[in-house]
Amino acid sequence: MRKGILSLAAVGLLTVGGVAACGTDSGTGTSGGGDKKPKIGVILPDSASSARWETADRKFLEEAFKAAKVDYVIQNAQGDKTQFQTIADQMITNGVTALMIVNLDSGTGKAVLDKAKSQGVATIDYDRLTLGGSAQYYVSFDNEAVGKLQGEGLVKCLTDKGAKTPVVAELNGSPTDNNATLFKNGYDSVLKAKYDAKEYTKGPDQSVPQWDNTEAGTIFEQMLTQTGGKIDGVLAANDGLGNAVISVLKKNKLNGKVPVTGQDATVQGLQNILAGDQCMTVYKAIKKEAQAAADLAISVAKGDKKETGQTVKDPEGNRDVPAVLLAPQSITKENVKDVVTDGFVTKAELCTAAFAAACTAAGIS
Repeated sequence: MRKGILSLAAVGLLTVGGVAACGTDSGTGTSGGGDKKPKIGVILPDSASSARWETADRKFLEEAFKAAKVDYVIQNAQGDKTQFQTIADQMITNGVTALMIVNLDSGTGKAVLDKAKSQGVATIDYDRLTLGGSAQYYVSFDNEAVGKLQGEGLVKCLTDKGAKTPVVAELNGSPTDNNATLFKNGYDSVLKAKYDAKEYTKGPDQSVPQWDNTEAGTIFEQMLTQTGGKIDGVLAANDGLGNAVISVLKKNKLNGKVPVTGQDATVQGLQNILAGDQCMTVYKAIKKEAQAAADLAISVAKGDKKETGQTVKDPEGNRDVPAVLLAPQSITKENVKDVVTDGFVTKAELCTAAFAAACTAAGIS
């Protein structure tokens, strides 16, 4: 189904699937063939910036590795750059043949990737591109397209509310995350035209260090104070930041009146949409991302090379990185059920007592 199941925008890879998580789990098995017995290490970034790393990415990566009967270890750096490097060193010492990372920042990521490369370990950037790094492959979503969907979503929500010259605040992701830059490029490509045409007024525009949701709430309170309460729409870069905004709007009895965007289709974000407090989110089929990355990791861990049919430009490294980019999907109240149908969240998780009626109205059965 087009709405619930997204297709790979690249050729030459195997099936795509999955959502992940974090921690220190590992699994064992036998290699599926090839000259090398593959052993794959995965480093996830944290569990605070988004629920997805623990609840989705880990889960789907584990499923993929177990199904392929390969040795693997997945650990989470929990936002600690020193720990990130320590984990990488341990994995390399323990003989991983492929290392997949979600960097905390490009500097730390580059150091880890370069060391792995020097030890003959195949490398993959997962979800976030390490600028100036040496990863052999990059697996993610089209992140500028994600941002464009957010910008278009906010425009539709403001139009539906009949907003006239609305003041729009932008709450961006972490300045050390290249994805946050790409998201912003995407939504600014939509909003700038509105600002230039004087149809919208550009309000406060600020990044949130480390995607910290608590800090996001503080920043948005300051934005609201700075504008004398005159903010008519908020481009929040993910559901966590969006929920921080909504919490502040609730205190000021403005929730539901001020459209707020999001991203990641978290349970919390989807519930905010069902409640009418968030106008949209962006669903990224992490199961497919994880499966694509796992398939690629298994191949390169055996010493094979894969053609992806796509590249992304690393402007700092001045190189084209072979890539697998998947397509994102905009989610509003009208199609929340697609995320459930796709198996990303369950009805039990989403449709708790407070949201049972809203789920029924949204066609979630």
